[in-house]
Amino acid sequence: MAELNKQLSNTVLQCLVVDDESIAREGIVDYIEKLDFLEVAGVCSTAIEAADFLRRHSVDLMFLDIHMPHLSGLEFLETLDNPPLTILTTAYSEHALEGFRLQVVDYLLKPITFQRFFQGATKAQEIFNQKKVGEEKNNDMYIRQGDSFLKITWTDILFVESMQNYLKLHFKDRTLIIHQTMLSLEDMLPKDSFFRIHKSYLVNVSQIELVSGGRIFINGYGLPLSRQRKDALLNNIVYKNLISK
Repeated sequence: MAELNKQLSNTVLQCLVVDDESIAREGIVDYIEKLDFLEVAGVCSTAIEAADFLRRHSVDLMFLDIHMPHLSGLEFLETLDNPPLTILTTAYSEHALEGFRLQVVDYLLKPITFQRFFQGATKAQEIFNQKKVGEEKNNDMYIRQGDSFLKITWTDILFVESMQNYLKLHFKDRTLIIHQTMLSLEDMLPKDSFFRIHKSYLVNVSQIELVSGGRIFINGYGLPLSRQRKDALLNNIVYKNLISK
């Protein structure tokens, strides 16, 4: 836990600024650059631009204006299945309750003072750190083995293989069989850590060693990658971590 706390203290939140007014965008960017735990990942002038940016990049915190052309900030936020932490920015106060219904971190009224910005950003940092601590504590899960219940660590799973009415959980040193559907197990595992590459295979993305043609290689296993899932894998995982273009 001490090591985790050290890592959290050094964590820099990647921020996306979304506002149709250039002066407002520049003001938020200037405030972000004053805080060592925030970093500008991107700047967008419309919600449509932001939607495209989020498909291609990982973002921890979004500063989102409400009143924008074509698609408002609130309408945009409702379209996201897994939105980043969000702080709404607006010159109007009447949407505050609607914003908190969408579980935003904070609601900043323009003109935004640095004191209020700092307060909202600090709150976002605390929520981000609490989430990370919770994830660290919840790495364990139990599976039934006959009349017993065996504790496993999901981060150790290499991949899951569907075999009719049961599943094979593949680890580096063993394989465990459980009577469960792939869909139910997929719902239990963290969405950002496991990816369905085929109707019969669910893989731990951190264990992927090679993606080549229509196959994925993990610990010596060559697993089939379906055509329907290949683009999603490349766009959501591989290209986001590509260091040589």
